[in-house]
Formats: sequence, C-alpha cells, structure tokens
Amino acid sequence: MGLRSMTGYGGAKGVVEGLSITAELRSVNNRYLDISVRLPRGFLFAEDAVKSAVQRHVSRGKVDVFVTVDASMAADTVVRVNEPLLRAYVDALRDLSARYDLPDDMTVMSVTRFADILSVEKAEADQDALSAGLAALVESALAEYDQMRLREGEKLREDVEQRLRTIERLVSAVEAAAPQTVADYQARLRQKMEAVLAATDIDDARIVAEAAIFADRVAVDEETVRLRSHIAQMRQMLDGGSPFGRKADFLIQEFNREANTIGSKCQNADIARVVVDLKSEIEKIREQIQNIE
Repeated sequence: MGLRSMTGYGGAKGVVEGLSITAELRSVNNRYLDISVRLPRGFLFAEDAVKSAVQRHVSRGKVDVFVTVDASMAADTVVRVNEPLLRAYVDALRDLSARYDLPDDMTVMSVTRFADILSVEKAEADQDALSAGLAALVESALAEYDQMRLREGEKLREDVEQRLRTIERLVSAVEAAAPQTVADYQARLRQKMEAVLAATDIDDARIVAEAAIFADRVAVDEETVRLRSHIAQMRQMLDGGSPFGRKADFLIQEFNREANTIGSKCQNADIARVVVDLKSEIEKIREQIQNIE
C-alpha cells in the first residue's frame, strides 16, 4: 500500500432494505483519528458499524461521514404523529389566541408544519440488516475515497523525495566546505601571528595544534553522517507506505536537530548560507508530511 493523503472524498449510493441511501465522507488533516458520523434520526443504531468501517481504512485524520436516507420509495413506511407534542402546540396556540385576542385559525396543515410533529419511519426495521447494508455502502464510498487519497499521496511522496535529494546535495556542500574552513582558519592564524610578532619564524607546531583544536570544535562530520542516515530512514518509511506521518514527525525533528548543530558550529558565510537552505528544505518536508496519513 502506498502513501495516502489525509485529505480526500468518497461517495456511494444504493438501496438497503428498500431504502435509498447515500453515504459520503470527506477528511482533512488531524494529528489523530477523529470520526464524526451524521445519521438521520432513527438510524443512530448504525453509528458503530459505520465507524468500524472507517477505522479499517483510516488511521489518522478528521473524517466526516454523512448518511442520507430517502424513505419515499419504501413500501413499508409509517407516518407517526407525536401527539403529546402536537397537543402542547395546540394548547399554546389557543392560549396565545385568547391572551392577545388573535384569530384561532389553526388547521391540520398549519400545526403539522411544526418541527417533530410528523415523522416517517420504516415499520419494524431490521436493525442488523440495515447496519450491515449501510456499512457495506460506506465501504464502497471508502474505496473511492482511498483511491483519491492514494493519488494525492503519490504527489506528496514525489515532492518529499525531491526535497530529500536537495538535502543530500546541501549536506555534500557542507562536507566539502568544512575542510576549507579549517585551512582558512590556519592561514588567518599564521597571518595574525606574523603581524603581531613581526617575524617569519613562526612556530608551525603551535599553529598546527591551534588549528587541530579549532577543527575539532567545528567538525560537523558526525552531524552530516547522521543526516544521511535520517535521509535513508525517511526513504525507507516512504517505501513502507501509510501510516507514515506520525513516525515522520519524530524523524523530521532529528533532521532539524542536526541542521541546528551544524549552524551553531559553522564559522564561515558559505556554510551559513547552505544551512539556511538546508533548514528551509527540512521545513518544507515537515509541512508536507502534515498532509500524509
């Protein structure tokens, strides 16, 4: 399985137990899995079945599932009247009519327009069959949803791969510039000592020793080796597919740690510029993996 984006959409429509049902789902980025299911009143018993279907496909992201039911074509539907609520509405309207001397013009059509007076229900619905059928419909929507996420995930993968190649080039630039930094320091040290001592018989051993101390202080070979290791690990994770994002979050922190250490050690403008570019690419990867499941 390849990488999947956390952003996607899928939908499916079918007939379940004589009811025309539409299932749609969409998702956006989220650190953890957050599933919200919106079902019509009277179908809340199917919520767990729908959530279970989503959990089999998704490990991270905010997923909204919308289920609509058209019972108009079902042969075994029942229209129910909420009589206690209707009676309360009638009493309240008559009280208003008497209290404010208003015409009592209630009709059947007018009072049944109040919310929740009439409800359409499937007579003796088979809840198990409805739950199973609805879950199957959601699975169909999830298949379309996963295809979209895979397409988006492949684009994200290509972008991250490109940036990893850029980071490799920048690491090579740091490695190439580091020895020159030590050589430049040694040359500057000799120049300063000649200027101070006004002589050419400088103790070369002292200069070499000072340069060695400087070289040890600014050495970045451990950091560049670790960066190359992190690049290899990131590629391995990309090849492993989703779920990927949460593990990559931790790894990108290690990228930043090594880049910051190189930046604190660098002693010339060339390496400093490379480090700025390096950190910029790392940040762009961090932003992209926020979109990957």
